[in-house]
Amino acid sequence: MKIYYINLMRLLRNASAVILILGVIVLGIAYLQGKLETPTMKRYEPIWQGNANEKKVALICNVVWGEEFIPEMLQVLRSKDVKITFFIGGQWAEQFPELTALIEKEGHVLGNHGYAHLRPTQLSLEKNWEEIKKTEEILLGITKKKTTLFHPPYRELDNRVVQLAGERGYITIMSSVDTIDWQRPDPQVIINRVNDKVHNGAIILMHPTAPTVRALPKLIDNLKSQGYQIVTVPELIPAAEQQIEG
Repeated sequence: MKIYYINLMRLLRNASAVILILGVIVLGIAYLQGKLETPTMKRYEPIWQGNANEKKVALICNVVWGEEFIPEMLQVLRSKDVKITFFIGGQWAEQFPELTALIEKEGHVLGNHGYAHLRPTQLSLEKNWEEIKKTEEILLGITKKKTTLFHPPYRELDNRVVQLAGERGYITIMSSVDTIDWQRPDPQVIINRVNDKVHNGAIILMHPTAPTVRALPKLIDNLKSQGYQIVTVPELIPAAEQQIEG
């Protein structure tokens, strides 16, 4: 009986050790995947819109193609005295540094749209940061300004990507009104989509397409006639403006 008891105690000790080790491994994996938060860990959230009490909106434009429409788009914005936020793909900026510099020179804000327009939710955290960091370095080399705003390609995101961006000094910006202009609809369709969904604090997503350029003058006029002030994302989101200034 005594030998049986001793063997049982050894078995229990060994089992406890195995359980403890497995527990440490599981907790470690969960922490690395961003699925476990400690009480002191800051939780970052994507921003979909600005202050609902202020009659302001921001136009954002994702740029990974459509370079042939950028000059005309800039001309329209200049004529309407409107500044917007362009989220630039790093690969595109490498190919078109002069256009990238021109956008910034015109007084528009440049944000980070990743390097190769890959789907963030299908990438490791390491690869996600590589995409953001590479674009940051390219844009910094062209404009001498560091990006602090991130708009994920395909509007795809999950908590781990938002957390990663936040920990590395980025605010993740989404949108509350999508023109879906990448489908190249009639310009009036783009205008109607914005008119139907616009609201205080709206972030309105566009792309450089022919229909967008044709729709842009009337779209801007309609927003202004409804009393909306068209601002950049940092002007719409105080936290973003403070981060850029800081």
